[in-house]
Amino acid sequence: MLKKFTSWLLLTLFATTAFAADPIKVMLLTGRSSKYHSWEGTSAAIRQHLNDAGIFAVDTVTAPPPGSDLAGFAPNWSDYQAVVLDYDGEEWSEPTKKAFVDYIKNGGGLVTVHATNNSFAYWPEYLEITGLGGWGSSKFYDPQINPGDPVREKSRDESWGPRVYWEGCEMVKDHSPGSTTHPARHDFLVTVRSPDHPITRGLPEMWLQPQDEVYSNMRGPAKNITILATGFADPSLKNASPHHEPLLFTVGYGKGRVVQNVFGHVGKTQDSTAAPVQSVGFIVTLQRSVEWAATGHVTQPVPADFPTAYKTSIRSAPGTK
Repeated sequence: MLKKFTSWLLLTLFATTAFAADPIKVMLLTGRSSKYHSWEGTSAAIRQHLNDAGIFAVDTVTAPPPGSDLAGFAPNWSDYQAVVLDYDGEEWSEPTKKAFVDYIKNGGGLVTVHATNNSFAYWPEYLEITGLGGWGSSKFYDPQINPGDPVREKSRDESWGPRVYWEGCEMVKDHSPGSTTHPARHDFLVTVRSPDHPITRGLPEMWLQPQDEVYSNMRGPAKNITILATGFADPSLKNASPHHEPLLFTVGYGKGRVVQNVFGHVGKTQDSTAAPVQSVGFIVTLQRSVEWAATGHVTQPVPADFPTAYKTSIRSAPGTK
């Protein structure tokens, strides 16, 4: 009897361990960016950090090159627990867009990274899913998207919805006129606004993000938004916002869990070694965002080298010192 019980216990422990060890299936969708960003650099860093976490199985789906026909581009969304979008370019086909919306609405996870915030400015459902965005004019792409369509040459402004920022102890929705902007890249202070959320739980109240962009005056429907962390730009810089801008926030859409992680600028001439995507603040919030979007939980501890309010923390990309 004892032998049977011991065998059963071992099998149970083995099955439980095997189940717990199942990796989280993640799609990294990339392949297009505006003329101001490098999707190759950003995506290489994203893959590195998700693989380093040790809990994800990442498949990279690369869209056809700019200017190519997207009619046959149809990722299998439902094969994954979360999708990480590093994509800023033309809209997909109507069937692909519908399948994506259904995926999120029915419980799929989504994390968007930096320049993806600029994408799909004229896709209403995507605006609802992501809450806020910046720019979006077809003139920011090379080759230009939607050529000959003057309506889509306009960037986001107050007609898209309110801008959102943090003031005092609460989120503010501001309907005054204005368009998205940002100051020059610099080290800036990040402040956690939702310390009890699984993504930000345990992080220091403030930390420095290195040589990144503080997207400001983002516009959108701004529904079901929870601000997790804000960035405050150096007031002496041109185009610096006087407000604490949301750079890490969640959006509720149907049963889905959506995170916008606006950190992580990689310029057109930069690669995955760029400081914003090797910052430990970016790495940890990315890893935790993807786990939460996929599962609703975060199991990853805060590493000892997380930045502080006084010092940045940057890791090296593979092959660098």
